[in-house]
Amino acid sequence: MVITRRRALATLGLFLGSACRRDTPPPPKATIPLVGLLDAGERVEWWAAFRDGLRDLGYVEDRNVAFATRFAAGHYERLPAMAQELVRLKVAVIVTSGIVAAQEARRATADIPIVIGTGVDPVKLGLVSSIDPPGGNITGVTTFGAGLTSKRLEVLRTLLPGLSRLAALWDRENVGSIAVVKDLQAAAQAAKIELHDEGVRTLRDLPAAFASMHRKRAEAVFVVGGPRFFSERERIAELAIRHRLPSMHGTSEFVEAGGLLAYAPRYPDLFRTVAALYVDKILRGAHPAELPIGEPNKFQLAVNLKTAKTLELTIPQPLILLADQVIK
Repeated sequence: MVITRRRALATLGLFLGSACRRDTPPPPKATIPLVGLLDAGERVEWWAAFRDGLRDLGYVEDRNVAFATRFAAGHYERLPAMAQELVRLKVAVIVTSGIVAAQEARRATADIPIVIGTGVDPVKLGLVSSIDPPGGNITGVTTFGAGLTSKRLEVLRTLLPGLSRLAALWDRENVGSIAVVKDLQAAAQAAKIELHDEGVRTLRDLPAAFASMHRKRAEAVFVVGGPRFFSERERIAELAIRHRLPSMHGTSEFVEAGGLLAYAPRYPDLFRTVAALYVDKILRGAHPAELPIGEPNKFQLAVNLKTAKTLELTIPQPLILLADQVIK
């Protein structure tokens, strides 16, 4: 189940598996509404879930909805032109994945509704005036207020109770990662863990970052996810294994690719329910300012036992029992 706040429950009625069902499908229109999809990466699985959510709400592509897809595939410099192109196409709403895409959409238009599929704190970044009501032309979902960073570190320490040196791998070009790293610094300091900053500016720097972790005798790596890292998740997992580093990740897809642990919401579910439902409401006449920024309240732990075996680690049984996804 996904909820925002008390008022959002009444506004949304979001229940996974049933939120997207309606008795009355949206009627076909003389002019089919065009929905713009803007992603700094290329997270096709999440967008497939979003389309499924709209389909459950009664939207059939080319009959009563159309899509304009703009994926930057990790090339952030392409986003401004992509966002401006969506504005020129006069899309009815722009849906974004990640805070970088949301920022570029906001720079491109203050009029077209924008739905953030996921991202860090939109208030601190100046995208909205408040969580409820957001004001302006932006609404959507944030995962920032859930204390995720501290919880991920807590899970990692359950596996490695003596953890004293931790590496933080993050994308310095992704503004959304900065807030997460600041949270991680505070959490590591409170736990008396030495944190090594291994931020990279290009994907070519990944091998050098892991070599640096090895030299500094890091005992684990905390991978701060982002659009560019998502497409490199298999390589990041391979590098972590090669350097004998247990890894914590921000989405289960990294664990499926060979990472060790992840604690996160199910992002495809957020796209299928919240993002799709908000787009439906907007197409029916709602204004983004009326739709509170949502927050997930359900999170999943993913564990890759195959990777644990390769690293010669024994996953504590309580952690396995808590896991929602176990890869053997």
